[in-house]
Amino acid sequence: MKGVVFNLLEAVVRRDYGDDTWEALLEAANTDGAYSSLGNYPDEEMMKLVGAASSALKVPADDVVRWFGRNALPLLAKRHPHFFTAHRSTRPFLLTLNDVIHSEVRKLYPGADVPVFSYDTSSSEVLLMHYKSPRKLCALAEGFIEATAAYYAEELSLDQPECMKRGDDKCVLRVSVKKARG
Repeated sequence: MKGVVFNLLEAVVRRDYGDDTWEALLEAANTDGAYSSLGNYPDEEMMKLVGAASSALKVPADDVVRWFGRNALPLLAKRHPHFFTAHRSTRPFLLTLNDVIHSEVRKLYPGADVPVFSYDTSSSEVLLMHYKSPRKLCALAEGFIEATAAYYAEELSLDQPECMKRGDDKCVLRVSVKKARG
């Protein structure tokens, strides 16, 4: 996993819980926390940090990962506004993940192993996103999607009828958005 992901986790933990909490997570995960954004680190190291946070907060690991996605995406939007301002809503943004966003991620962070999504766009109301990754970080995708809908001020309906963690061969994220009232 690229160091930039660890850097984002550090930033949101320090912002929301303070420096001492980040240091405590590093200690509980038995890692030194020295992450270069371009460096490559074992996926297991991220999972140790997630596990430490899960234990400390007494919440499931997927809740920690989802929280991370929700909180990291606004930082990414500030760093890379062109990805977001090119669209007016969630659906077209999500449809650019493979061809635009992840393509650019690979340029910025050579060697990045990003997930590939396939889409079922047969309905104008519902977008089905098919996710398959050995990391099984579908909760991170959920958090990113939730934050994307918030970015575009849309109401989101999101569920996961299929999940690799439940024995399915892929994760399917069912996404429906509409403009928020108000």
